[in-house]
Amino acid sequence: MHRILRTTPRRLASTLSGSSQNDYTHCVIGGGVVGLAVARQLAVRHPGTSTVLLERHEMVGTETSSRNSEVIHAGLYYPAGSLKTELCVRGAEMLYELCEKARIPFRRTGKLILAQTEPELETLNALYTHALDHSIPLRFLSAREVRAREPSVTARHGALESPRTGIIDSHALMQHLHGALEDAGGDVALRSPVTAVTPLASGYRIDVPGGSVTADVVVNAAGLGAVGIANMVLPPERQLTAYYCKGTYFGYSGRPLGVRTLLYPAPVKGHGGLGTHLTLDIAGRVRFGPDVEWVGGAEDLVPGVGRVKEAVKEIRRYLPGVREEELVPDYCGVRPKIVGPEGGGVGGVDFVVRVEEGREGWVNLLGIESPGLTSSLAIAERVERLLYG
Repeated sequence: MHRILRTTPRRLASTLSGSSQNDYTHCVIGGGVVGLAVARQLAVRHPGTSTVLLERHEMVGTETSSRNSEVIHAGLYYPAGSLKTELCVRGAEMLYELCEKARIPFRRTGKLILAQTEPELETLNALYTHALDHSIPLRFLSAREVRAREPSVTARHGALESPRTGIIDSHALMQHLHGALEDAGGDVALRSPVTAVTPLASGYRIDVPGGSVTADVVVNAAGLGAVGIANMVLPPERQLTAYYCKGTYFGYSGRPLGVRTLLYPAPVKGHGGLGTHLTLDIAGRVRFGPDVEWVGGAEDLVPGVGRVKEAVKEIRRYLPGVREEELVPDYCGVRPKIVGPEGGGVGGVDFVVRVEEGREGWVNLLGIESPGLTSSLAIAERVERLLYG
């Protein structure tokens, strides 16, 4: 075995496959919020096992996990019976509980989903029915009630209020999960991109530059790199194609808007995201985004030409006073997609959380875009159930 850690990998008995000669019981690939949540869940809940997390960058959480809206979603947008709905609703509950217990900064800001046209009002009616079916609290506000609540906001056909929506400091969350993993005896190997995977008679060998580790179980939580990792073990006829949908966020430099809640346009069918919405960070600063721009790779993090002009058009539908010169591109994030632009828009493609057929002990987490942050703890819980029942 080639060591890739400063600490010496331990050879412990695996509760999954009996006496094991592998270095670790669990190897989690990917140190974003989902990978951290999964590794922490396995390490904390199963003492006597051993867990290593492999992260290709110099720090955990530097990709999608730190380039998003930091919104705790309520679970409104995704189809009934989907993993996105189930894990988002459960994950929000778990996140709020953890934030209160561990003092992770968060705020229950609430959210308004705004309708400007009759078709958009019909969309809100469908969201309301979905919410009732899943015990998600929602209530309608008239255009007049919206204006009384948020004087600068336009909602010609009213809005839905989601009191369960909030915001979280995603960096503080990941710091907590990282610390909990290490406190439970887990190891974290940074600067360790996976270059190859070899199935063994029992478990897997995972190669990284300069070394390798072996593990009974591998959880592929590599986010933007998850499809490439999955294809290392999938037969040619089942291999997947990764798609990348960039979103640009815009800082706001105009006069204070006085907005106290998150503002979302009604979702549009076929749109790759939830629209260019207004969010607040923990410090109360306003930002807009993300927009939708399909790109050729995960490394494209430069705002495209003309993105501000397009964003202003969308934002002015619900905040008519916003001016183009008040917006500036702030940062970009990339959504990991497993279907391209034709894939049905918001909620059109479900999360993939599965033990891969013919690959015992290999769990793939694919297409974990929004609401991945909200769902992270629930995804970890589900992975544990898949492995341990």
